[in-house]
Amino acid sequence: MKIIYQDKKNGVMNLLPETLDDLWHLSHIIEVGDNIYSKTSRRIQDTTGDKLRSDRGVKKTFTLGISVENINFHIFTGKLRLTGPIIQGPEDIIPLGSHHTIEAKINTPIKISKEVWSNWILKRINQSIKASKKLSAIIISLEDDVADIGLIRQFGVEYYGPIMGNISGKRILDKSRQKKLNQFYQSTIEVINRFEDVSTFIIAGPGFYKNDFFKYLKDKFPKIAKKSILENTGSGGRSGIYEVLKNGTVEKLTSENRIAYEMSILEKLFEEMSKGTSKVAYGREEVNKAVNSGAVEKLLVLDNSIKSKNLENLMDMVENMSGKVIVISSEHEGGKQLESLGSIAALLRYPVN
Repeated sequence: MKIIYQDKKNGVMNLLPETLDDLWHLSHIIEVGDNIYSKTSRRIQDTTGDKLRSDRGVKKTFTLGISVENINFHIFTGKLRLTGPIIQGPEDIIPLGSHHTIEAKINTPIKISKEVWSNWILKRINQSIKASKKLSAIIISLEDDVADIGLIRQFGVEYYGPIMGNISGKRILDKSRQKKLNQFYQSTIEVINRFEDVSTFIIAGPGFYKNDFFKYLKDKFPKIAKKSILENTGSGGRSGIYEVLKNGTVEKLTSENRIAYEMSILEKLFEEMSKGTSKVAYGREEVNKAVNSGAVEKLLVLDNSIKSKNLENLMDMVENMSGKVIVISSEHEGGKQLESLGSIAALLRYPVN
């Protein structure tokens, strides 16, 4: 993410999203009621008399401003769509007040105008600017002849797969079976080779296949093998990927990885809850009490609840009392677990009666 232009006095900022993660950040930076301006395209009815052009219309690109009413980030397609009534644009092409959807795109500037830029949103922009454009890691989860791939991004895990080997038989030394295994491994390599500058590959799974795949890498793709580590998990598939995240392997490899950090903090929360200690609080009422008592060491807040549940004042209070606020992504399993606790929880310095 880049800040192209900023007018603090009038609450205006021009941002340039450069990665898929940036679009995810924008989906939380932009709020209902904001005014946004960006280039967009619309098919306009042609009036030149050309019947073919008249039927299809003419596609025109222009800058449009809307007042945001609806925000949708589609995690599987990586598309961010912003919908609302038009407040600025060429009136000869499109009437003011009519509704329009602007799709925010990578490498296309977007101008945002807010009445108030809250501290947490400014921090989020700084986070996206500092974040590396590289993937933190790729997890390859193998079980039998099926591979699932997890790309570790800031917003969570982007899944690829499953990749199917369709290998029958159990005789490891069978030549025809080994040939099919190699084809399966090659198909898996072709997928991970789509991504450049990956710092770490984590090969996970419960049995033989992860070890055999690693051996294949050492023989055929030694550069990837040098950046790979093996991780034992109880299962393959997406469950195996989640297990790798939960046990802190990714966090050990890169301390800056946000999702692994969030998972480890949530794991500590759930561990304290399972012990039945009084050094945790969850739900708005319990957390309010803990914050007012100055007992909160770490406040965990679900990203999509900050505005809807008016949590900004609470977050500021925690930081003013030397506590730490951690915004948890709603896009991974840990975020869904936090949502079930009321979207807010806290680790405490001391119990609150």
